[in-house]
Amino acid sequence: MFDRLQGILLRLLRVPPEPEPPAGAPESVRVFRAGRNYLRLRIALWAVGQSLALGGIIFWFWALHRLEADRDRGRQLVRSAPVIAVPPPPEEPIRPRATNATHQPSIERRPRRKKQGSDWHQVAARTPDWIILLLWALKVLGVGAYLVQLPITYAIRRLDYAQRWYVVTDRSLRLRTGIWSVREMTMSFANLQQVIVTQGPLQRLLRLADVRVQSAGGGGSPHPGHGGATASLHTGDFHAVDNAEEIRDLITERLRRFRETGLGDPDETRPVAPATVQNAMESAALSAAQELLAEARALAQVLR
Repeated sequence: MFDRLQGILLRLLRVPPEPEPPAGAPESVRVFRAGRNYLRLRIALWAVGQSLALGGIIFWFWALHRLEADRDRGRQLVRSAPVIAVPPPPEEPIRPRATNATHQPSIERRPRRKKQGSDWHQVAARTPDWIILLLWALKVLGVGAYLVQLPITYAIRRLDYAQRWYVVTDRSLRLRTGIWSVREMTMSFANLQQVIVTQGPLQRLLRLADVRVQSAGGGGSPHPGHGGATASLHTGDFHAVDNAEEIRDLITERLRRFRETGLGDPDETRPVAPATVQNAMESAALSAAQELLAEARALAQVLR
């Protein structure tokens, strides 16, 4: 089912399922992918977020149910309370009372009577029915949106993992990531300078690492973000791979062979002289050599 949904989303977003291999010999193509633990981490974070959202939905269901119950209870108290006109009691004068220690008069206070009902019950009793219905309608729409986004967000996590391609040949490498915004970077070994392996605490726990390659013009900063947007254009990452040492050794070895053989960049166009110019140059050189040979022979005869 996921493969079918993946194919539909890729066709809708017009994303090619696989990148074209970069310049290099076809037999030298090596394809690397992100580690499986990276996908498990993304799914676990997705599950945590969805669980928190589900907890919020359950809480608001409970809050709405409590609001309805308090509203009905408050209205019932209002209906059952008898309406009796009682004259206010006469105010009693405050009589001072002397204390034993200081012999100063003290004021005797009467305990306050508790109010019947609470402010929340009064607010709930005065809440119109249409507000309760509107809150329930919004809650139902929220539940529907939650159920609809579940398979979509799950598929996005899976697609983000599936669309991470790291392709290496004997001349260059190509990195492609992203779904909504596809980012594809091609780097030639002619400009490659550094190969660095980085690993954070969480990556060490999951046995993952990043292989960072930097080409010429990166401003000398191997870490993206330190050199701004310019550094990111000259830096590529094999993100969250579980064979970082293998990738690093492969790139280092192929980079060494590339520099030893001096193949150069295959995309560079070298100027080629026309055939007529080459023939003229060859004939001029041949005539000059013949003249030099004739002069040498004449000098030899004179010396005899």
